[in-house]
Amino acid sequence: MNNQRTKEKIDRRNFLRSTAAVGAGLAFSGPRFAGTSPTVLGQTSGRKPDDINIALLGAGAQGYELMNACLKIPGIRFKALCDIWTAYNQRRVSRTLKAYRHEHNTYVDYQEMLDKEKDLDAVIIATPDFWHAEHAVACLKAGLDVYCEKEMSNTLEGAKKMLKAAKETGKLLQIGHQRRSNPRYIHCYEKLINGAKLLGRITTINGQWNRSKAACEDLGFPKNAVIDQPTLQKYGFKSMSQFRNWRWYKGLGGGPIVDLGSHQIDIYSWFLDANPKSVIASGGIDYWKGHDWYDNVMAIYEYETKQGIVRAFYQTITTNSSNGYFETFMGDQGTLVVSEAAGRGTVYREPWVPAENWEKWVKMGYLKIPIEKEEEKPATDAVLDVRESPKPPSYDVPVTMDNKPYHQPHLENFFDAVRGKAKLNCPAQIGYETAVTVLRVNEAVATGRKLEFKQGDFEV
Repeated sequence: MNNQRTKEKIDRRNFLRSTAAVGAGLAFSGPRFAGTSPTVLGQTSGRKPDDINIALLGAGAQGYELMNACLKIPGIRFKALCDIWTAYNQRRVSRTLKAYRHEHNTYVDYQEMLDKEKDLDAVIIATPDFWHAEHAVACLKAGLDVYCEKEMSNTLEGAKKMLKAAKETGKLLQIGHQRRSNPRYIHCYEKLINGAKLLGRITTINGQWNRSKAACEDLGFPKNAVIDQPTLQKYGFKSMSQFRNWRWYKGLGGGPIVDLGSHQIDIYSWFLDANPKSVIASGGIDYWKGHDWYDNVMAIYEYETKQGIVRAFYQTITTNSSNGYFETFMGDQGTLVVSEAAGRGTVYREPWVPAENWEKWVKMGYLKIPIEKEEEKPATDAVLDVRESPKPPSYDVPVTMDNKPYHQPHLENFFDAVRGKAKLNCPAQIGYETAVTVLRVNEAVATGRKLEFKQGDFEV
């Protein structure tokens, strides 16, 4: 079915790339639209030349967020929705799509969706991690471009299959490390670190994602909307509770270090332009009994960069939300504290660096002088210890998300790539390298020893 479908239809991505040259009034006809007379495509069923027909595969919490972000992007048309929880996930998302006038079909089995939907251009995959490889490979081989949520897969074998399928089919595969499309992160990478080199030589990185106990309680479910046991087992779940909390179970997810940490550890490698050379980690099931995966992990990576060794610490905990989530890049001339959280982006200049060295970057818009706040007066007139350093001067990162949902710029980048107007910010190769980097942490915890990376580990 898939080979025949690929042969019979026009490569939609190539068509989209050509629309800029086609012109608004040019007629189009071809096998993709067999059975219709030549006409202006934008007038066929209300479809404009650069509209993209998509399916959502996985309509849980993450799928719902991605759908809402897509609804804010012009030219995106949901044509199909697939989820096994018909009484809740599927119903909720379908209701929203209908409210926005997206006429679509609903499915439980993704193969049925691929067999029946003949007018799709792309698929958004937001199913549990252990399904990513099978779903992505099938969609790629069906001739569709794919946006797949991170983690790329819960296994390296699965991630390899996805990367190979993307290479073999030539279709796009974007992995959902959305910070790679975040304007603030792009500004920090391009302007502050590589352009102005404000941090100097980066020597140390700290990062964390701390979640409170209340945010990590097991998810429940409406008793009148339970998935029947045969369906649960068919799709890999032992119970409704496991279905709802799959991230905590081996074989399904990878625990908080994969679920949360991969977003930020991906930034470590991006900003350093390097993959790690080693990792050592400690963690355990110290609080949330009954789970398979560690509820807290602390890891230390070593990166070998052109400027020298960088040691990078990362922690994720699930009992306390102190300071939330952020990444800190420390160099011998300055420090960058950045987060996906709105309004959190500050650069600190080491006091020994002359202020005039940074003034031109303020004038160029790389930095912003923060609004002055009333200085807090010390409680006493005690003299500081001579070993204490003065508080470093701070500057704001002047770029924000403009109130867009966190996932929207990354989805925009994907759809622009489908139209031939951009390159993917997180293609399969980068997603695979991050998967290697992050999945190794759980192995390091299990073995209790330092694990080395080889360059071949990041290649397929």
